[in-house]
Amino acid sequence: MSNSVNPPVRLCLPLTAAAVACALLVLEGCAAHNPQHQTKTESAAVYNTQLGIAYLNQGELALAKDKLDRAVTQDPSLPEAHSARAMLYERLGKADVADDEFRTALRLAPNDPNVINDYAVYLCQNGRTNDGVKRFEEAAKNPLYRTPEAAYTNAGVCLHAAKRDDEAKVKFIKALQVKPNFPDAVLQLASLEFQQNNFPQSRQLIDAYLTNFGENADLLLLGVRVARAQKDLVAVQRYARKLQLDFPGTDQARAVAGLDRNPG
Repeated sequence: MSNSVNPPVRLCLPLTAAAVACALLVLEGCAAHNPQHQTKTESAAVYNTQLGIAYLNQGELALAKDKLDRAVTQDPSLPEAHSARAMLYERLGKADVADDEFRTALRLAPNDPNVINDYAVYLCQNGRTNDGVKRFEEAAKNPLYRTPEAAYTNAGVCLHAAKRDDEAKVKFIKALQVKPNFPDAVLQLASLEFQQNNFPQSRQLIDAYLTNFGENADLLLLGVRVARAQKDLVAVQRYARKLQLDFPGTDQARAVAGLDRNPG
């Protein structure tokens, strides 16, 4: 899914008011003499953080480390730089350092929902389910967070990974209460119902979304699988035809073709 607990690292890193305030305190000694230099230093830290994240996304870990280390040297109070370094150190297999960096980011920006969400992803990926879910809920309830439905969905994914499916369902339903047309939550909940052999419930979720909010390749593919499990060949053909006509050449369309070749 697109907004699961492994979201892409953010590339846009606006300097938050909290980070600016901290930077003013840290650089107060030189700011009185050269405020322009202070602004350039802060801007350089943000720029190097963005570069570091871009390199991290590309798998260039050495280059990412160089840029993020520079960013922290230029502005130790920039929470995004510490959050990005945490993700880097996780990739490097240094969990203790990653955790310290996340905690530093949260100390600098305790109410930044993006930092909180990133830490929640890290916690869930490292088996700390309760802590991760708590952080996702914290992000979701933060009025500054623009996509609370994604945080609730991520909490559900985290719980599902821990085989706590009843709790996961509650989170997916909460996400849909916030935003009924959020396809990731529909897909996760319908998939979970399918896995539990609750085929009518899964079909109802799929059809309600497709009727009210338009086509979705992942849901159409799931619809094919659910209808096959129900031995409803008419519905199988209907979902498959929509998928192949509306999303030709996609992975989902190829998956349907694979199901046709391997009906078992």
